[in-house]
Amino acid sequence: MESQDKFVAKRGKTYLNREELEAHLASVIRLENIGVLLGAGASISAGGKTMSDVWKSFKDDYSDSADWLQKKTFFNDGSINVEELLDTLEIAEKEWIRQGKTKLTKQLQKAKADLYRSIIKASVLQDKWWNSPHLVDLDDGKLDSHRALLQALCGSRQVGQPAPWIFTTNYDLAMEWAGETLGWKINNGFEGLHNRIFSPHVFDLGYSNLSARGEARFGTYGFFLAKLHGSLSWQELDGEYLEYPAATIWSDIQNFLDKKDNHKLPIVFPSAAKYIQTVGFVLGELLRRFTEFLSKSQTCLITIGYSFSDSHLNQIVKRALLNPTLQLVICLPELEKFDGNNININKSIQSILKLESPQITIIGGKEKAFFDSFVTYLPQPVIYDEYALKIKKLINENKEQNTPAREDIGIGENM
Repeated sequence: MESQDKFVAKRGKTYLNREELEAHLASVIRLENIGVLLGAGASISAGGKTMSDVWKSFKDDYSDSADWLQKKTFFNDGSINVEELLDTLEIAEKEWIRQGKTKLTKQLQKAKADLYRSIIKASVLQDKWWNSPHLVDLDDGKLDSHRALLQALCGSRQVGQPAPWIFTTNYDLAMEWAGETLGWKINNGFEGLHNRIFSPHVFDLGYSNLSARGEARFGTYGFFLAKLHGSLSWQELDGEYLEYPAATIWSDIQNFLDKKDNHKLPIVFPSAAKYIQTVGFVLGELLRRFTEFLSKSQTCLITIGYSFSDSHLNQIVKRALLNPTLQLVICLPELEKFDGNNININKSIQSILKLESPQITIIGGKEKAFFDSFVTYLPQPVIYDEYALKIKKLINENKEQNTPAREDIGIGENM
């Protein structure tokens, strides 16, 4: 049944209906540089959770750890930023270790591990995809929206234009799996066959079809992927960041979720304490690429499922509006109308709303701004052919005049 939520869209000070929004999107995704910033909301259809739902699951599934953290005043009953809480726990753990508070340290480590478990459970999406990655092709439509997004973005690229960028704060592998089922190349900054190490120079490389002729050699054969908060498929070994196949690391993830080891975290999460180590190099490089992308001429960034809870990313996006050729499209389900009384909206996004800049397009209306709905607003990939356009025009003219004119469009009898 179709959602009854009201469609809400606005560019600058101008309200848009659906047809006008679709026309605008068809235009901006054909700019020289196109990118998307995905948050937790973009993975719900694949089995993921928003961070607020992750927090609820943590309090339900690990109530003893949640109660202990609240008792120690690590959080109150208000809204929680899970990643900021993890930073606080990481710093407190190091300080308690320094002070020799062994009992408190062990309790904190247990609570922190349980919080990580809640995040990882939400990021796994579907267990069967890890055991048997080939089953992703038979996912009953759980990745349809991800594939539709990739097809629309890559299909919008003209010859010589850069491949699309997918920036995401999610740890899950939804975009990797979606791209693989389409048979596309995914450039995520890692290189190597058996030993995949993070090497940022690969972001400066591209793919070309050597067997094709002319402009077709330089088409779009994949996309760039920057996981700004890390990934379930990344691990740290001897000071290097490595990427592993899903099936290879699945047993480590299961062992952690089954509480067989509280301290051996199967993935590397970003945190304030770790930014000075190897993680700082990797995530710092990805953030640099994000900033560099937004500074380019004729660029469009679309945010989907992103709650604007990362203050660092918010600052980068807001500063990027100084680029006069940047177009920013924001999907904001919690926005029901433009009346200035949106108290449930993050303060960072409220400040962007107040700008009412023609560079900014906002899409609201609850489900109308969800990931699954947004991809239906994008144009379908089209093969642009000047002869096809001329033929279409000729057919329309012939309907009125009923006179053939093949020679008018320069098409011979042996076409």
